[in-house]
Amino acid sequence: MPAPITEEQNRLDREALLDAAERLFYERGIQAVGMDEVRTASGLPLKRIYRFFATKEELVVAVLRRRDRRWRGDLAARVEQVPDARERVLALFDWLAEWFAQPGFRGCAWINAYGELGSSSEAVLAEVRSHKQAFHDQIAVWVHATGVRVAEPVCLLAEGAIVTAGISGDPTPARHAREAAATLLPTP
Repeated sequence: MPAPITEEQNRLDREALLDAAERLFYERGIQAVGMDEVRTASGLPLKRIYRFFATKEELVVAVLRRRDRRWRGDLAARVEQVPDARERVLALFDWLAEWFAQPGFRGCAWINAYGELGSSSEAVLAEVRSHKQAFHDQIAVWVHATGVRVAEPVCLLAEGAIVTAGISGDPTPARHAREAAATLLPTP
């Protein structure tokens, strides 16, 4: 009889599964990746995978949720180290430029998921909307700290830069969006 699986092994297996699924879904698209490919990449049997997530949709939502925490956490860590409120907002675009220039950048994982599944999966749509609202709220805090009351223009610049860079494969939209955002913020 095999030894029982420990909580630590469950945690490690779940993380390996999420890592493999995230990489595959982001590189190739959610619908293009079958669960057999996720199995192979994660090294876990399908039976074990389905114990963690009963459906592929549940796996997609878990991938997006985990990516949101990490992505927004990395962004906040970078932006919030900048002491000046105006420069903090502009640092958002510097962080985006670095992300856009990373090898394998394929645009926004949430926009990509929405494009593939947003009309057919309420759970994925809800996760995409949750991420976009949290990103908006995060930007709004930084923008409001400058004294600007309306954050939507800066949010639209960030979102537009992400989509444009994802389509063009060029990180330049972050610089253009940064320049435009600078005109919206009060100067010291």
